[in-house]
Amino acid sequence: MSRRTARRDFLKFLAASPYVASLGGVAAFFREGAIAQSAPGQAVDIITNPAEALNVFDFEEAAHRKVQPAHWAFTASGVDDDGTLRANREAFEHIELRPRRLRDATKVDLRVDLFGTTYSSPIFTCPTGGQRSLHPDGELAVARAAKTRGAPQFLSTSTSTAVEEVNEALGRPVWYQLYAPSAWDACEKILQRVEASGCTVVALTVDATTGRHSETYLRNRPKDLHPCATCHTMNGPEISVNERPMYRGIDMTGVQVVTASMDWAYVDRIRKFWKGKFMIKGIDTREDAALCLEHGIDGILVSNHGGRATETLRATVEALPEVVAEVNGRIPVFVDGGFRRGTDVFKALALGAKAVGVGRPMLWGLGSFGQAGVDRVLEILQGELKLALGNCGTRTVADITRAYVVTPDWKS
Repeated sequence: MSRRTARRDFLKFLAASPYVASLGGVAAFFREGAIAQSAPGQAVDIITNPAEALNVFDFEEAAHRKVQPAHWAFTASGVDDDGTLRANREAFEHIELRPRRLRDATKVDLRVDLFGTTYSSPIFTCPTGGQRSLHPDGELAVARAAKTRGAPQFLSTSTSTAVEEVNEALGRPVWYQLYAPSAWDACEKILQRVEASGCTVVALTVDATTGRHSETYLRNRPKDLHPCATCHTMNGPEISVNERPMYRGIDMTGVQVVTASMDWAYVDRIRKFWKGKFMIKGIDTREDAALCLEHGIDGILVSNHGGRATETLRATVEALPEVVAEVNGRIPVFVDGGFRRGTDVFKALALGAKAVGVGRPMLWGLGSFGQAGVDRVLEILQGELKLALGNCGTRTVADITRAYVVTPDWKS
């Protein structure tokens, strides 16, 4: 291996490592003189307002400087050795674009229809819990930014703001991500409340039913957690939110937030009860995609929880094609995990995704500047995607096909 190749690989490792993030991020690492030159896509100077950002990475260190250490450690971490977290990013380097030239790009249109609603682009905000831990406005700031940019917003069951308030700020119903509790009565009450709020899309998360080993978080969070007692209750080595808005009025005594016994029979029960669109989040194989079709699921979100569920070492964008092939256009397939550039989004669309979710970049924007930060993150990603469409010779999202990418390093 040449010195140049070795150095490039080392910089790529630093850029993806939550360990480095917990120590101050790549930018701080560079400022200390460890490396004289910044890694591609990473900011050296800390931005002081959203307008200074040239890409979404510019928000990472700005957020890190403002977010409480325990919350930042949780947000930045994956599971086990963080290999899946890194894999989500590295996979995009093995997907190459095949642009077509000399096509009129004066009227590029990013609009998409998703479950009967037209959005400004195929980029949605992922359902991450407890967003007020990053900024006082939390989910409301994300909702207002999503409204401005015409983006779909996924809301987590672990939201720190009630669904009714978020819907009001968004100006339309959110898509609701469901953690299925171990007691059916609790699940039923949540779904009734979500339906009453106007939501018509629910996505059941199935990739973290037995919990996770958040080793990086546990190693890098502050040793003294007593300052957290003002908004959390202590429970052994873990911290649990004292009162989550979506469980108010529900007797959760002895009820697990996520049930390890969840199976396809549980899915069928939800499918029978829920009359709106029903998606499953966390499907990564053709076999489970086929079962989704058999059980009447309306959509699939290919996801590995942002590298925070199981250390599969398999990127979601690499799992995407087999799910798309199995579905064969019968239901829409969505994807999240590691998306940081408009070209990343373009690649997923070319591989068959209907829309793409962004999680950590949204949180970086939120943690650094609240609504203005999230708004700028969406503006950057939508702008980069528009450039990619125009330069690749596609006028609309529907024009993007598998012919626009090649994956020479993939096994299939």
